Amino acid sequence: MTILIILFLIFLGIILLLLEFAVVPGITIAGIGGVLLLGASIYLAFDTYGILAGLLTTAFVLIASPLLVLRFFKSRTGKKMVLESEITGKVDEIDTNIIHPGDEGITVGRLAPTGKVRINNQTMEAKAMTGFIDQQVSIRVVEVLKTQVIVEPIN
Repeated sequence: MTILIILFLIFLGIILLLLEFAVVPGITIAGIGGVLLLGASIYLAFDTYGILAGLLTTAFVLIASPLLVLRFFKSRTGKKMVLESEITGKVDEIDTNIIHPGDEGITVGRLAPTGKVRINNQTMEAKAMTGFIDQQVSIRVVEVLKTQVIVEPIN
């Protein structure tokens, strides 16, 4: 009877770990409960059947649990749960050969504090040095960063 209880605890522990990884990721009650049930099954095996059975149960839990989780995620159901898309987009970098500090341009939209500007016939992301800059205001480049320019209004 105790062997059935140990097997049942192992089964429930693995099910809770699968729920943890697949349904509610993070450290939740399902994951903690799964680990506790697996630990209880190992303790019960040591306590009831001795060192050999305890070590066999420990080895089974340490080998079977990860294998079953991996097998689950390799299955058709598990593959539906895994995000496999890749990000192929890239950030537009500013060509420092074309835009230099001191260049002048005009705001395309309102900079509050970031927005679009047109400098040297190129539209790019800009950030106002201080405050907000309205639309169609003349600006000067203060600094050129990798993905945006820092601008100030021309008075």
